[in-house]
Amino acid sequence: MISRLLKNQEAIKATLSRQKHKLVMLTACEWDKLKKLETLLEPCRYVTELLGGETYVSCSVVLPAFCHLYRTMEVSEEDPAYIERFKTAFNKDLLERQKTLNNRWLKIASALNPRFKDLKHLPKGEREEVWTSLEVLLQNEPSRTTSKPLEEPAKKRSLLFLTSDSESDDDVIGLNRVLNRYKAEPSICMEACPLQWWSTHAGAHQELSVLACKYLASPATSVPCERLFSLAGNIVQERRAALASENVDKLVCLSNWLREA
Repeated sequence: MISRLLKNQEAIKATLSRQKHKLVMLTACEWDKLKKLETLLEPCRYVTELLGGETYVSCSVVLPAFCHLYRTMEVSEEDPAYIERFKTAFNKDLLERQKTLNNRWLKIASALNPRFKDLKHLPKGEREEVWTSLEVLLQNEPSRTTSKPLEEPAKKRSLLFLTSDSESDDDVIGLNRVLNRYKAEPSICMEACPLQWWSTHAGAHQELSVLACKYLASPATSVPCERLFSLAGNIVQERRAALASENVDKLVCLSNWLREA
């Protein structure tokens, strides 16, 4: 709205100058304030569009996007008083909203994204906690490569229990090796697709690829779902209430394909 107002500034002034009105026009100082606010709000527009996408991975981008906004809204000594008040109120509101998020899920999703696995968007004290949580998830993740073993005789099973003390240590070493091998991989560029990366490297990181498919598949917001319902609402109207569900599915798909063509 601010961008449109600034773009049509001269047209608005010319139109109002020809009419009798009691409207109070903005002063030159206020127009200047609007220009500065437009520049300040540009990162918010970018983040809003980024998190509302549906053709790429978005869940793992939430915390890096928040970090970008916090850095953009840092108060500096050069800021005028109204900009300082705006940034302070913005940071306070953003912090309150972040508290309501599932931050644990978002941290793991960021770690499983090869673009953000260095976790530079998190404080240093929280980075190791993320890898510890990921290690626990690997321990609880059932193996998909081994088949169910045959039942051993009771005597052999009792002998195996004698060596069970070191097995847990070996498992931890194995999990650490899995995570270290993934962390040693070079980070990919921002334009690369993390799902494509995992598809290519699934053989080298078989255990982590299962978790990556689970966590990276979550959308960042409900915008894609709401967009789909709005599209279906434009198709299923009062005069077309007798459409079969199969035909509705086909029309929604066709409308989406035409939009992307």
